[in-house]
Amino acid sequence: MPASVPAPRTALLLLGGALALAPFTPAAAALAGGALLALTVGNPLQGLTRTWTHRLLPLAVIGLGADMNLRAVAKAGLHGLGYTALSLALVLALGLGLARLLKVDREAGLLISVGTAICGGSAIAAVAPVIRAREQAISVALATVFLLNAAALVIFPPLGFAAGLGQDAFGLWSALAIHDTSSVVGAGLAYGPRALEVATTVKLARALWIVPLTLGIGWFMARREPATTDAPPVKKPWFIAGFLAMAALVTFVPALQMPGHWVAVAARRVLVLTLFLIGAGLSREALRNVGLRPFLQGLLLWLMVGSLGLGAVKLGLLTVS
Repeated sequence: MPASVPAPRTALLLLGGALALAPFTPAAAALAGGALLALTVGNPLQGLTRTWTHRLLPLAVIGLGADMNLRAVAKAGLHGLGYTALSLALVLALGLGLARLLKVDREAGLLISVGTAICGGSAIAAVAPVIRAREQAISVALATVFLLNAAALVIFPPLGFAAGLGQDAFGLWSALAIHDTSSVVGAGLAYGPRALEVATTVKLARALWIVPLTLGIGWFMARREPATTDAPPVKKPWFIAGFLAMAALVTFVPALQMPGHWVAVAARRVLVLTLFLIGAGLSREALRNVGLRPFLQGLLLWLMVGSLGLGAVKLGLLTVS
């Protein structure tokens, strides 16, 4: 047995990957499990897990498009199109400003800002390969977003009731201020059926902004990178075209909707496995270098977005129709 690949640690890594694919394993648990494994016994296959992380992230994003209905999402997206663009720009500006103020790593700060602006882990997964983000930056961004996302699932419904929000208002607010679609759906379900409908539709409409945002970041990086010496070529976001093609197929060919649903289910499991591999790429040295600044950036940005969104909904500046 090669001394460089200890069997017990490799077995634990393989077992963790298998558990990440199980339908009962949540994304946050997979990420935490991979990180716990890496920080305790260590990851003996760092190179291999790094390679598969970069391969699986784009494939998972493409597969998620198979559960999108472009008609319903586009209809919701056209309503308040200007506000959506403005709000995304504002959140990104605030996030990047906080990152600079707190001296957060550039990659982690951008990923946290993107995840807060659009749809949490999915947006981070889409943008990460375009900017060639390092595993530790992805891990820190995902950990920050998932922790706040889990907190939102618990605290948003009571806050909505305390604020006297109707179901339409709560659905809109939760779609704007909660990171991941899964927790938006969970919070809406806890609030009521109409809140669930509004929250899901608005969140999916915002999720489509992954496409122009990722393309824009890719264009910016492509223009910026040639100025650096010995820099590897920026990866083209080819998977965005795959995402749109998959969503269009499922939308306009009704016979593909059921297979598309199962493709998306499989893609979500692949994404969870990828999160496990990303967590397994952490190291104690990387965590020491990161510190608590990225979490503070994510927390402050989330509080700003939630407060501004709640105020706009309460004042009637934002409505469903």
